[in-house]
Amino acid sequence: MSDRLDAQPGPATGSGSSVQPERDQPETGAPTKGTRMAAPGTRTSEEKTARRPAAGKADTTKVLAVPKGRTGAARILLGRDAIMIYVLVVVVLYASLVIPRFASPVTVGFLLLDVIPTLLIALPMTLVIISGEIDLSVASIAGLTSALMGVLWQGGMPIALVLVICVLAGLVAGAFNGVLIAYLGLPSLAVTIGTLALFRGLALVVIGDNAVANFPPGLTSFFTSKIGGTGIPTVMVGVVVLIIAFAVVLHFTPFGRGLFALGYSKEAATFVGIDVARSKFLLYLATGTVSAFAGIYWTLRYSSARSDNASGLELAVIAAVLLGGVSIFGGKGSIPGVLAGVLLIGTINYALKLDRVSEVVLIIVTGSLLILSVVAPNIGAAVQRARHARQVRAAPLP
Repeated sequence: MSDRLDAQPGPATGSGSSVQPERDQPETGAPTKGTRMAAPGTRTSEEKTARRPAAGKADTTKVLAVPKGRTGAARILLGRDAIMIYVLVVVVLYASLVIPRFASPVTVGFLLLDVIPTLLIALPMTLVIISGEIDLSVASIAGLTSALMGVLWQGGMPIALVLVICVLAGLVAGAFNGVLIAYLGLPSLAVTIGTLALFRGLALVVIGDNAVANFPPGLTSFFTSKIGGTGIPTVMVGVVVLIIAFAVVLHFTPFGRGLFALGYSKEAATFVGIDVARSKFLLYLATGTVSAFAGIYWTLRYSSARSDNASGLELAVIAAVLLGGVSIFGGKGSIPGVLAGVLLIGTINYALKLDRVSEVVLIIVTGSLLILSVVAPNIGAAVQRARHARQVRAAPLP
């Protein structure tokens, strides 16, 4: 590139080692006798010798290769989130063509009603996993909320006060996790495995083996109602508001950007001024509160308060989050990818149900997707590293 510029007459446009035009050179007097004048725009032999790299040293002025990468629209259209959306569209189209009764507003309504608990809990779980932590107690918090809701309502408390107390119960459960993990420094995996059993046991203590089903009909009807003839549940309006709120927090606020830094390195995050303990504590408050929302929704959607409500839901949530592109090691992920992951797992499960596949197979499919979501990115990264190493070995030496 520099040679091509040097061969052109007229003023040079580059900088650094570029040759200045003749008229810009300072006058040093008349040339001595016998000295051959250089033509304008050409280099003398002394200049060429001066510009030639010394023996044994690399020519640092020559650009060997220009880094290439996806930018702009290509980065969006070929990214992990876009691929998940493409896969979701393909699965929906295939199910619509192959499975009878799948392509209908009724299917849309029941599918969305089924995925709402997973979708709700996946939102704060995304932030937790991006920060390098995990919360396995979310389903137990939902079960505890459901049991508490049934007991309080059966005891004659107004339903509005019952709902407020249930949300506060989820907040307290999340705060309990947050204090142990953020301020006492205990590992989140061990803490939330323990609280998974603790909260489920408390739910059993609160309501026992009983079930409460006489909730206000107007409230239960609202949680299963649809928007006109679209089949879209009315409660999806509130879910969409939560999705937008979590997306804004994660992608457009300093707190959200700090979570990515926290997932990469806690020491580096602390060094740049991020309050690590406070950030973690707020995340577990969010998971507890949203899990309480999921427990309330589960209870009113099925009109039943039981201690085993939402059992095993944490497996589906984590599978959807990882399938949506969130790294289990932290530092990577997005809300759009998680939405696609949740809808993909929900669509596959609902299509298999319509095709009369047993529940055991559904559990196997969910577990397989969880393994695939963890193994596939690591295999892809290993292939890229091997390809890069091969390209480096094959590149000619300067």
